Amino acid sequence: MGTVKFDTLQNEPSFKSDLMLDKNFLILPKTVSVSAELLKILKEWNFTEGYSDESIRLGGNIGIPRKTADKPDKNEDPGKSIASSVKKALADAKSPHFMNTDRSKMTSVQKVYTEYMNYINSVYTYYATNKKINFQELSETVKELCVFIKDNKRYVLRITPSAESRSKNFLVIHSMRSTVLAITIGIELHMALSKLIELGVTCILHEIGMLRLPPQLYLTDRTLTSGERARIMTHPVLGFNILKELDFPLSIQLGVLEHHEKENGMGYPRHLHGTKISSYAKIITVACSFEAITAPREYKTERTTFEAMVEMLKNQNLQYDPTVIKALLFSLSLYPIGAFVYLQNGKVGIVTDVSPNNPKNPIVQLAVERDKDGGVISIQTDDGQNKISRVLSKEEQADVQNQMNQTHEIRKLTKALESAKKEEEDGGFSSVDLSEFA
Repeated sequence: MGTVKFDTLQNEPSFKSDLMLDKNFLILPKTVSVSAELLKILKEWNFTEGYSDESIRLGGNIGIPRKTADKPDKNEDPGKSIASSVKKALADAKSPHFMNTDRSKMTSVQKVYTEYMNYINSVYTYYATNKKINFQELSETVKELCVFIKDNKRYVLRITPSAESRSKNFLVIHSMRSTVLAITIGIELHMALSKLIELGVTCILHEIGMLRLPPQLYLTDRTLTSGERARIMTHPVLGFNILKELDFPLSIQLGVLEHHEKENGMGYPRHLHGTKISSYAKIITVACSFEAITAPREYKTERTTFEAMVEMLKNQNLQYDPTVIKALLFSLSLYPIGAFVYLQNGKVGIVTDVSPNNPKNPIVQLAVERDKDGGVISIQTDDGQNKISRVLSKEEQADVQNQMNQTHEIRKLTKALESAKKEEEDGGFSSVDLSEFA
């Protein structure tokens, strides 16, 4: 990764890969130009250099009109093109090609999830450089996300950030994961689609106030001083002011302002009690708290989703709205979707869905076993032989995941060989490319 000295940048350059402040903080996505305003902000924050994998690209291409040059207009919102990528990924996910197996469906859902991550990143980046957020476009994109989550909850909730994505701006990762959880809770609470959209927009933007703070305050693994913690605690007010300046609906402004308030009045910034807190903030604080417990950070090890659920259910000091906690439980189950579990009968499985009437006994997909046609086997857990004994440790989960991947490759090879043998028996000739199985 090459070093980029900010004081040497001229003519509003762009880069062929992401421009990073360090391994954790994304300054600009690839191809977006470095504006004079951004350089001014970086200078005010005393940042003198960044990093990029690819070479710099200065100004427009020689001999090509500006409007068709490779470098985008500095005022053009990159979210528009990324929103188009989201739509394409959503359309691909509905293709019959991605509906034939559980694994292919999971792959298509992961692609959509990644495109939404890119979109949220573009929203934050565009605000940081242009002080604008396209409310209409954001609402339309969130509307599609709400429908997608409703139709694919059992897959979306199994996604965890990859090692690569964890090294990028955690604000984006946190906003995405929290938004998925918040919308899932909203669906469980039977919120109208218009309210779900507002909830999703609020959750995506709930950390936007952080962009008015020096990033070394929230992108650090060191212990903050009391003064630094006090500055961090201003981000709900800063976010509220941002959305007020941009004329967002009051309900969204209040959701951002109050997302750190607690039912017992021990939250901030206004120490509100239960009935005074907006409904969006009540949901977001639960979603964010659950996400924070399970999220990897430089300064802590993430805990399992089961441990997170148990902690949320304890609701120590009555911090959270009990109705929202119940919705979290019934939408994810006691052993949340995506958890690897060990059953009383000695089998290992992955929680893939909830039981509407019994969150203690979710639906589990056996990790390695398949039916005679190679399809997945799902069982309803109970209080007998199919009872869940415990969740797997991180190391055990990794071992099972490797075994699942190996088994999948063996099945692919077997299927290819069987197909070739059948063609040969039918009088044809066939060869099998074994390179992908090497």
